[in-house]
Amino acid sequence: MGQRESGLRKKMSKSETKLRIVKKGAQLVHAKGFNNTGIQEILDAAGIPKGSFYFYFKNKEDFGLHIIEHYGEILVANALVHLCDSTLTPLERIDRLLETNQQRFEKLNFKYGCPIGNMMQEMADLNDSFRERITQVYSKLSACIEVCIREGQETGHIPAKLDAEETAHFIMNSWEGAIMHMKLTKDERPLTACRKHVKDKLTSE
Repeated sequence: MGQRESGLRKKMSKSETKLRIVKKGAQLVHAKGFNNTGIQEILDAAGIPKGSFYFYFKNKEDFGLHIIEHYGEILVANALVHLCDSTLTPLERIDRLLETNQQRFEKLNFKYGCPIGNMMQEMADLNDSFRERITQVYSKLSACIEVCIREGQETGHIPAKLDAEETAHFIMNSWEGAIMHMKLTKDERPLTACRKHVKDKLTSE
């Protein structure tokens, strides 16, 4: 094995291990919160030796920023799967996105909520780096919805009078609020009501 190939394998191994720590840690943080999740707990879940954390991350804040990026990539990718589905109208795509997320929460017995939303509630007032990174995720998700709304306006499925950017923010804000209420009621009613009002908003003349 050449020196270059050996170095590449080590780099890949480090990258894979780092991703495993992020994935396992993200699950813990989603369930318990960022401040309630300890570094040793994260390492134990990932099967990484004690003391190895700082080989992969500068500190816990750096780790938290990686979690936000990780979940952000998942949420945006999931949104695009539905919002780019050309077999559905733009209006149907937006509702399908909300519907599939509602089904995911139902499988979790309406616990835990949105990982990015949870992080926002816990850390936005405490850490500007977290707030800025979460804002980037929300902006990307909102932009995806906005593009779908504009397409719907071009095809006549969504009223042209609506401000696409403002409406996309309305959907994001309403859905996150519904998720918070869902965690309180432990049932689907807040999500179902939100989907109805979003649909009413997108079809109002």
